[in-house]
Amino acid sequence: MSDAPGPQMPKSREEAVLARLSLLDRFLPVWILLAMALGLLLGRLVPSVQSALDSVKVGQTSLPIALGLLLMMYPVLAKVRYEEMGHVTGDRRLLWLSLLLNWIIGPALMFTLAWVFLADQPAFRTGLIVIGLARCIAMVLIWNDLARGDGEAAALLVAMNSLFQIAAYALLGTFYLRILPGWLGLSTQDVEFSTWDITKAVVIFLGIPLVAGYVTRRIGIRTRGRQWYEQRFLPRIGPFALYGLLFTIVVMFALQGDAITSDPSAVARIALPLLAYFAVMWGVSFFLGARARLGYPKTATLAFTAAGNNFELAIAVSIGVWGVTSGQALAGVIGPLIEVPALVALVYVSLWLRRRLERGRVLDASAA
Repeated sequence: MSDAPGPQMPKSREEAVLARLSLLDRFLPVWILLAMALGLLLGRLVPSVQSALDSVKVGQTSLPIALGLLLMMYPVLAKVRYEEMGHVTGDRRLLWLSLLLNWIIGPALMFTLAWVFLADQPAFRTGLIVIGLARCIAMVLIWNDLARGDGEAAALLVAMNSLFQIAAYALLGTFYLRILPGWLGLSTQDVEFSTWDITKAVVIFLGIPLVAGYVTRRIGIRTRGRQWYEQRFLPRIGPFALYGLLFTIVVMFALQGDAITSDPSAVARIALPLLAYFAVMWGVSFFLGARARLGYPKTATLAFTAAGNNFELAIAVSIGVWGVTSGQALAGVIGPLIEVPALVALVYVSLWLRRRLERGRVLDASAA
């Protein structure tokens, strides 16, 4: 028998998808779990960590945490192709479906799930609603690429969501946290906040990095060219978004250690409505895209941009309005831990549906 190696077997679909993720993205749930564990350990070993963090503040947020939140948001917003915003009206069906799903159906669905699953946990419930209002502008580009979605359409919808969040987030927060529960006869006595608090948090933690990202992109492309900016500069700053997220998680779990270890079931209670949200939102979006005959690439893009959420912004708003030790902030931190494996699974579902849709088109063409 020959000892020469035979031809390599092709990778399975699962291996192919995972291989296209960077090392940081592939093991994001692991890094988040390690950051949680490190935070719990730090809280036990260094009891004075809270007083140290509170020594210098930006509003109600400690300066180190504020810097971590800004660091978390900036690389994401430097990736957005603002210069292509004018083309988003090219496919009006995609535009209107995206607006409907992202700004009406998505927040309403998360509001419903929050009250169904967490009616007796006002802080967690509020945290979930805050997540539902934060539309995805970050990892959706990764999920869209893995699922073979339309890259240009995804970039345009991300840019649109970024601007909508600046304009509408605080108003929607007031509506879903105070006005709508009042109309429905639900309790609002346990939700303490002001619209200005939410506006200020959005302006600081989304507005500042958005302006910085826009200016960086304009200057970078003008002086060094688009290829350098997207292939050299963005990969260098990209990991800092994860570093900012992990730093924030370490700090939060250091400060919330006692509350978390005394009630570990809280994580499961937050995870259940999130899983339901991802499944329902993605399924409804994919169905509507297919019914509108957008074609698979744009249908996949519609589904992933509608199903994902901007957990960075949700965490920043929760910390800025209710504090780093709040249940609202804890719900935001649990979010990416659940989102990553859920949306990776939906990438596989999307690729399976892609084969079925393409097979159907082939059969239709042969019948004609």
